[in-house]
Amino acid sequence: MQPYLPLFSAILLWVAAHNVLATTPVEQRIIDEALTPLFGLHRASTSSGKVIPEHQFDNAQVCGACHTDIYKEWRSSIMSHAWDDPIYRALLARASKATGGELDSFCTGCHTPTGLVSGKVSTADNQNPPDIHTPETDMPGVDCEACHNINAISGLDNGAYVINDAGAAKLKYGPRQEASSPYHQTAYSELHTDSKMCASCHNVTHPTNGVPVERTYDEWFESPYRQAGIDCQDCHMKGSPGKSAIMGPDRPDRATHWFAGGNTTILEHFGRKENAENARQLLRTSATVELVDNSGLEPGGYAAVTFKVTNTGAGHKLPTGFPEGREVWLDFSVTDANGKEIYRLGQVKDGKTEPGTKNFMVKLGDKDGKKVEVEVWRITHIMSDNRILPKGHAMVDYRFSIPKAAQPPFRLTATLHYWPFSQAFADELLGPGEIDVIVETITQFTSLVGEPKAEVAAR
Repeated sequence: MQPYLPLFSAILLWVAAHNVLATTPVEQRIIDEALTPLFGLHRASTSSGKVIPEHQFDNAQVCGACHTDIYKEWRSSIMSHAWDDPIYRALLARASKATGGELDSFCTGCHTPTGLVSGKVSTADNQNPPDIHTPETDMPGVDCEACHNINAISGLDNGAYVINDAGAAKLKYGPRQEASSPYHQTAYSELHTDSKMCASCHNVTHPTNGVPVERTYDEWFESPYRQAGIDCQDCHMKGSPGKSAIMGPDRPDRATHWFAGGNTTILEHFGRKENAENARQLLRTSATVELVDNSGLEPGGYAAVTFKVTNTGAGHKLPTGFPEGREVWLDFSVTDANGKEIYRLGQVKDGKTEPGTKNFMVKLGDKDGKKVEVEVWRITHIMSDNRILPKGHAMVDYRFSIPKAAQPPFRLTATLHYWPFSQAFADELLGPGEIDVIVETITQFTSLVGEPKAEVAAR
């Protein structure tokens, strides 16, 4: 680990000198957290302060022998595919090669925690992503051992988890005080009931310049959801009647392990159709669109249309996470009584949303002020962030002319779409057409406005 120490010293000095980046109490708290350089740029650590031998970690299939339903759900989740996700692996390979391996542990620590702390994952692994058509590898993603061996956190970003080094003993941490198992020891962990458990990997700070790249935990922390006592687990591990283990008691609120989010593209890529539908259902509860103003919608008129987009269901910004890709946008069209389209903005063209699209996303920039999408190691600042706050809303305005020959009434259709990354982004990383990015519909608003010409003329 010695090669990382000079870089870590530089980071510590930089943070000390640049805490002006802290714009909220949450940001300052994260900056004040001590770094843990055991695994290079990643904040992960172990209770012993040493690498944990790989043989101490069980394969998730071993856990599945008793925790049958939980294993089935987890195996169909994004967590299960955190390591072999082809988009992640392609990005990791580029970053590793571009930085001479310096960023390897920063990335891998949250995509294969046991791979990191056991020293199993190597630079060669990082720089050689699996074949897109046979993507699964023997490296675990965020598996049972990764989460249920965590007994503490040392911070709130960049994988600041502490994995317990239990030696020959098998000790697992979880949210039940009365849990017991014939295979392993159990210990109650309040942390596993707290959103802080999620913070260590769902807050991401650029390791060399402190830019707050991802802040899903912070977004929740400063939201009405935290104030109402609603944690990350309440939505993404929603309780359901069932058994945690086949020999365990029936519970009214067994934590599900689907970890439903919004990345249906990767779930479908791995054939996880049931969980992809779980993700779609969650997306459909996240927002609403309503028409709040329209004028000039008449032949020869100059129309002014305003929609209100409200984040009604996401306990964080809409969208959140992975700022290089996540995008929510409106596809708005107007057709006349003859079905002729007289206005449209928000289509996908050349694998991207067309210029001028009314969208919600983060834009990251480099030192030259250029937008960064793929070369994430070059990020130096946030160029813009117009995502919608939890329980917040955004007003979206359209201005356009209506031809004199257009026939009323006019049909207004506003469709709120989402994708985890654009088709152009996927094509750049994996090659054209290697993976089909799914455009999901969150909600759609439609309305007829204006009266037919005959009725107008009769008055």
